Amino acid sequence: MAQRRTPFGDRARYWFDSTLARGAAALVGWMALLSLAVVVPASAVMVWTDPDAPPSLAERLAEVWRLTGETLRLGGATGTPLRAMLSVLLALVTLLYVSTLVGLITTALTERLTSLRRGRSTVLEQGHAVVLGWSEQVFTVVSELVAANVNQRGAAVVVLADRDKTVMEESLGTKVGSCGGTRLICRSGPTTDPAVLPLTSPATAGVVLVLPPDEPHADAEVVKTLLALRAALAGAKPRPPVVAAVRDDRYRLAACLAAGPDGVVLESDTVTARLIVQAARRPGISLVHRELLDFAGDEFYLISEPALTGRPFGEVLLSYSTTSVVGLMRGGTPLLNPPPTTPVAPDDLLVVITGDDDTARLDDCAESVEKAAVASRPPTPAPAERILLLGWNRRAPLVVDQLHRRARPGSAVDVVAEPGEATIREISEAEADSGNGENGGNGGNGLSLALHHGDITRPETLRRLDVHSYDSVIVLGRDPAPGQPPDDPDNRTLVTLLLLRQLEEATGRELPVVTELIDDRNRALAPIGPGADVIISGKLIGLLMSQISQNRHLAAVFEELFSAEGAGVRLRPATDYLLPGSTTSFATVVAAARRRGECAIGYRDHADASTRPHYGVRINPPKRERRRWTAEDEVVVIGTD
Repeated sequence: MAQRRTPFGDRARYWFDSTLARGAAALVGWMALLSLAVVVPASAVMVWTDPDAPPSLAERLAEVWRLTGETLRLGGATGTPLRAMLSVLLALVTLLYVSTLVGLITTALTERLTSLRRGRSTVLEQGHAVVLGWSEQVFTVVSELVAANVNQRGAAVVVLADRDKTVMEESLGTKVGSCGGTRLICRSGPTTDPAVLPLTSPATAGVVLVLPPDEPHADAEVVKTLLALRAALAGAKPRPPVVAAVRDDRYRLAACLAAGPDGVVLESDTVTARLIVQAARRPGISLVHRELLDFAGDEFYLISEPALTGRPFGEVLLSYSTTSVVGLMRGGTPLLNPPPTTPVAPDDLLVVITGDDDTARLDDCAESVEKAAVASRPPTPAPAERILLLGWNRRAPLVVDQLHRRARPGSAVDVVAEPGEATIREISEAEADSGNGENGGNGGNGLSLALHHGDITRPETLRRLDVHSYDSVIVLGRDPAPGQPPDDPDNRTLVTLLLLRQLEEATGRELPVVTELIDDRNRALAPIGPGADVIISGKLIGLLMSQISQNRHLAAVFEELFSAEGAGVRLRPATDYLLPGSTTSFATVVAAARRRGECAIGYRDHADASTRPHYGVRINPPKRERRRWTAEDEVVVIGTD
């Protein structure tokens, strides 16, 4: 068989590429040949076409050499061969010197720009916020810090993570958007290295926030970061307050010890599990928490009001027209929703919800209460409930524990998960941890658990379940697995929600669904009905950390607010407080809630429950505001179950 002949153009290109591969010398040689191939003929044409050119050939060649030398900066001197060679030598030395100088300057500038691009320069700021670590919470934290600094000049937020600086800046710019007057500075490096942390100038920072990374051993990383921060701040006085978060409560003690006496450490998984269970019993509660914790609306503040000293707490509730009083801070201990007869002590601070720290002004609203509109019937006791738990992750045992704490006799939880996600042993351990193990899976409060294996992203799995027979459906996403895309759990959750939505449309009956998502951007994609609720697992912790970073004294208030036994945020039917169809002021709702031992702080309008962005939630409305209350409306209160 005859060998196919390679085209001349391909062989020439291959030979040229092979010479270039020999290094810088070959490249310089080709550049010299190419330059001479262009300059020498062009110089010859200029000489031969010049009317004043010398007549002899030797003189014309010398002129060509002079033009070539001037063009290529190679001297171009004429005369004896020695003189010409020395001219070329001096020109080459000059060219080498200038080229080397330009190369050194270019290299130095490139190294400096590369260093700046890598985020390895020290930040010189005062009173700035330092965020250590990278996770989905970083976008919430940075957004809230920017919102908190909207009225401050020269504010700065510094983010340090073991990621590329440019990638961090692009991600924050995409998800956070405009930072207004707040400067956003990113630095790259491991947060567990005490030698790297000084890049953020933590000693001069106003607050340091430590985020748990999206990794299996995130809590150990948080503890190590706190230890590195303590080493980096050795000898610094005063030290900035530290706010950190861990997922597993087993790491909280170690994190608290590493953070120091002024540090605040939150348990993200426990708080998320409590919120999921609250939302399962009353969808919409996550919207209330979001309104309370972000800096866009009314927030928690601690204020002093000497004029109210000695008055009972029940009277204080109606002492402000545009501020909601929810408790007292006594000696550093929060008393949320204390008994109405509790007197206000001289050193007490009021825990209030208001627009700003200077908007709480005394304005008695007792005259706006209309007693004729107050409902007199007692609230309906909660019956036994059936809950369907679709999916299993690390927070699932905590969810089961929270369900157990508030379960009514005869309540049941059915768990549906793939064999690799949940096992009989894990379910049994969840029952034992929640106190159900003593009576064969049917504890003293009557909560029973059952495991069913199945893929919750398959239509046949959901069709086998009588989903409409359950009082609430909880959808949990998988734990992010190493090597998988970070949005994989949300992708599966969205598929499950789509199948549940199809069942709703097929039967015409609404499902009370509560779902957990990782990325807040997927909330808009979730195919859910108006009676459903979405819990963004990392967003709530990010909001809490941001609030505490601006006022660390609120940490005790939030600890009480989200504790299992303390007074928390609740959504109640409006008919528990007012006669259906009555038109009355919000002050009447506050007075009705006071009779039940609760603090009313807002409401949810059923007519706007599907309208963005607040979905009908109104926090801290003016107490003299009058509206018509329907049987489907809900009242937001601070109280206990």
